[in-house]
Amino acid sequence: MSEIVVIGGGLAGSEAAWQAAERGCRVTLYEMRPEKMTPAHQSGQLAELVCSNSLGSNLVDRAPGLLKQELRVLGSMVLACADAAAVPAGAALAVDREAFSGCVTERVACHEGITLVREELRSIPEEGIVVVATGPLTSAPMSDSIASLTGSGHLSFYDAMAPIVAADSVDLQIAFRASRYGRGSGGLPLDGEGGDYINCPMSREDYDVFLDKLLGAETIPLRGFEREDAHFFEACLPVEELARRGPMALAFGPLKPVGLRDPRTGRRPFAVVQLRQDNLAATLYNLVGFQTNLKWGEQERVFRLIPGLAHAAFMRYGQMHRNTFLCSPALLKPTLQYSRRDGLLFAGQLTGTEGYIGSVASGLVAGLNAARLARGESPVAFPGTTMIGALCRYVSGAEAQSFQPMKPNFGLLPPLDPPISQKRDRYQAYAVRALADLGRFTEASGVLLHRGQPG
Repeated sequence: MSEIVVIGGGLAGSEAAWQAAERGCRVTLYEMRPEKMTPAHQSGQLAELVCSNSLGSNLVDRAPGLLKQELRVLGSMVLACADAAAVPAGAALAVDREAFSGCVTERVACHEGITLVREELRSIPEEGIVVVATGPLTSAPMSDSIASLTGSGHLSFYDAMAPIVAADSVDLQIAFRASRYGRGSGGLPLDGEGGDYINCPMSREDYDVFLDKLLGAETIPLRGFEREDAHFFEACLPVEELARRGPMALAFGPLKPVGLRDPRTGRRPFAVVQLRQDNLAATLYNLVGFQTNLKWGEQERVFRLIPGLAHAAFMRYGQMHRNTFLCSPALLKPTLQYSRRDGLLFAGQLTGTEGYIGSVASGLVAGLNAARLARGESPVAFPGTTMIGALCRYVSGAEAQSFQPMKPNFGLLPPLDPPISQKRDRYQAYAVRALADLGRFTEASGVLLHRGQPG
């Protein structure tokens, strides 16, 4: 049985390597960090999270929650590490960054079937079974190799990171703890006072002053290659760019106050800035929805206008970085194989499966299909009624000319028959159908993990 090469030790690459090794394959995983860093990463740990620490909803009647449940059924190692490193975040799954990446690094590095090589692989091997999961910050030599192979080049977009503040620097005489609609961890109602988020309430006057200063703040100049294509990816729009879309864009977006009441007034604030726990020790909190390209000094000046953050200690400033992705519909099959070379697979945000969980999902598909190819078996495409199958079918089958990365959402799934008008009932029905179809598929295809299968 031939060896499998996985390029990239992010979420997708780590998952792909693990899935293949658990199926008895020999895997060599190449990760260039820490020998060569990216503009956004800060460590050499595998699966380092460089944007939010939230992996989205855990509720099965939400698209990210459904995808997580499918991944748990399929034996995702990365999701198991996320569950082990979880911090309170209402109905969402958020993690302690260091604990999470440390768990993934340890499990991969200690796996008897995986050889972890800490060096940059500058081109795609011409032979053998290869999974390319180099991520949205693919190095220039590897980007050139991919572009040379595919003949299509890359598309580009921009991603942004939110600032992180020290929890003990937030004024809780002004801010208050609560989750929307009183939901606690896991989406259950809270008993008594408190909540998973710190909320900074704004009056209309507070909001208007903040908006004025935000719109007048200086941003970091774009670099040469960024100025050539200065647009922003809609799923992670910088807060200052969103504010330019209209005076109420923030109030109806990341600062919406729905489901929250200020315990000091008994009323819903005009707007609310939410802070989400960022580590297990609950010493760090990130500003939800506040991805930004403001200069660092400007971030302190403007964000300290938020009630409760007048004396905030910024432990990490927000920043932007360039991301790249393939025009996957012109290149990939639903199995994530390259259309002109069956033994070459792509995974992660490079394919357009946007977001952390989407990256894990595509890594799992690529890893198990690489193992099947190594074992002389046919690769599999997951049912389109499952979220994991729908994502893979989207990136391989969308309109190529207008292709953009996509996060998991119920709009990717085929309609129910008969249709259900109520949204909540419809989403629950989607989840029931997806998990039932996944169960039948796994039984028929034999894709579930069986450690140490003979090669």
